[in-house]
Amino acid sequence: MLNINLAQQMTTFFSLLFILLAINAILLIFSVNGAGERFKKPIQRISETSITKLLPREASETEYKEAV
Repeated sequence: MLNINLAQQMTTFFSLLFILLAINAILLIFSVNGAGERFKKPIQRISETSITKLLPREASETEYKEAV
């Protein structure tokens, strides 16, 4: 290993740790602000006419058995 004393190693470690923690905090703040804006938007109701109704397929059971 390189001839770096313990104090320099600890300084390097803690400086990298604090840089990563700062980046994490900034990203967390932006994430929370973005989530807050999404919850403030009004919820649009889906009208009854736009709901598609699923009907059973008009086929006999033998057709289903053949497909499987």
